[in-house]
Amino acid sequence: MAIFTIIVTIFLVLVASFILLSKACFVYWKWKGVYSLKPIIPFGNAKEAILQREDIGTAFRKFYDTVKANGKKFGGYYFFMRPIFVPVDLDLVKRIMLNDFSHFTDHVIHVDEEYDPLSIHLFAMKGARWKKLRIKLTPTFTSGKMKMMFETLVLCSTNLTAVLDEMVDQKEPIDIKEVIARFTTDIIGSCAFGLECNSLKNPDSEFRRYGKLFFDTSLRDSIVRLLTLILPEFFTIFRVRSHRKDVTDFFMNVVQQTVRYRETNNIIRSDFMHLLLQIKNNVKITENDVGELKSGKIANESEASLTIKELAAQCFVFFLAGFETSSTTTTFCMYELVANTKLQDALREEIMTVLNKYKGKITYDAIMEMTFMDKCINETLRKYPPVPVHTRECTKTYKVPNTDVVLKKGSYVFIPVYGIQMDKDYYPDPEKFDPERFSDENKALRHSSAWIPFGDGPRACIGLRFGIMQTKVALTVLLKNYKFVLNSKTETPLKMDPRSFVLSAVNGIWLNAAKV
Repeated sequence: MAIFTIIVTIFLVLVASFILLSKACFVYWKWKGVYSLKPIIPFGNAKEAILQREDIGTAFRKFYDTVKANGKKFGGYYFFMRPIFVPVDLDLVKRIMLNDFSHFTDHVIHVDEEYDPLSIHLFAMKGARWKKLRIKLTPTFTSGKMKMMFETLVLCSTNLTAVLDEMVDQKEPIDIKEVIARFTTDIIGSCAFGLECNSLKNPDSEFRRYGKLFFDTSLRDSIVRLLTLILPEFFTIFRVRSHRKDVTDFFMNVVQQTVRYRETNNIIRSDFMHLLLQIKNNVKITENDVGELKSGKIANESEASLTIKELAAQCFVFFLAGFETSSTTTTFCMYELVANTKLQDALREEIMTVLNKYKGKITYDAIMEMTFMDKCINETLRKYPPVPVHTRECTKTYKVPNTDVVLKKGSYVFIPVYGIQMDKDYYPDPEKFDPERFSDENKALRHSSAWIPFGDGPRACIGLRFGIMQTKVALTVLLKNYKFVLNSKTETPLKMDPRSFVLSAVNGIWLNAAKV
């Protein structure tokens, strides 16, 4: 009985301490003089997102709308007890991402080279180490290098049409996200690892399986992804992996085997792996030439090359970002083109007209001429940004311009991309899909920070060119060969999956197709 009383007492003391701590934390923005909403213990302002009743993009879109409706240029949000600064004014957003970048150089994400080696990729890297790695990797994403990898994309499209032809012949509904994810998995597997994944022919291929595991929406994985955003210190202190061990082991093994094979046999390929090996071996990368693997001009002998862990991490993030964001963008674009048949017909007509100039062949120059397609993709990225919130960590004390608010080093900043890009002040009737918002004339009338799906400034997505290229090839192949309508399995209006790390429709988007 005495033991039970002690346990109950300790429990009550802990609960009381937690409540007092929460109340102390929840006056942070009030002390700073920053507009905020009344928090709920223990969730702060994020109850719906934490309980997975709504996705994080929607949660911050609602907060963005509330802050702006109250005439404020920024607001203070509580994610559990973590205070987060949320800029709403676009001039301030631009300053944080571009003009005053030196104060906000890092993303909010966990990095642990020893225990979680796949975490040391460019997106997660911080400070001077990030800067050095960015400089090294920049030459791998030039237009010249994209042209060199383009043929790989076109080769993968043969299997895409073969799979779709079979589904059309059998009158099967098409889970367009799954099909395009398998297509982009094959592309990235070939470009990043130099391996034939065959995900289109074999949906259970290892690359597809481990790629899906990373974006698993199980409760455990959803919690882990949430913690990487609001409490990355948790992973370092308790030595918890932010990447599953089986996923880490798979990618580390694939990279090590590929590197060993290529260097032993002096394999030369026009792909991302070759470029990384050139960086590893300090070989100078030239714009329009594949170049040697080991010999040739030394870039800079004093510069440390990529370690095998760094090389693997870059392949890993290139793989994940490449297959997931491109397939997400293509999927939502197809949904809108199915809902707007005139737009689908107009884009198909552009595709056919341009390809006729190139004797029906899909070439790099051909897809670069498809300007209406660019508008459709940009409008898709506006309405469905794959990453609906950009994060920044304040790396140097920052005084918010024209205010007395000071953000201390270590403060978190979340930029509500989805909220900004669905703001009726910048995009009238924002729920409407209108590619002409991205005509040269209309773009010139908008603030440059009103469209930031890839971020902005020095930490803008380095692979955006490759991602757009994949999406354009996928749309070209799809619309050149098929006409699409919505299948009844698609739940409309679309509802976003609250468990997903990237913007994703609950239960998918299903289409019917007929050959052109």
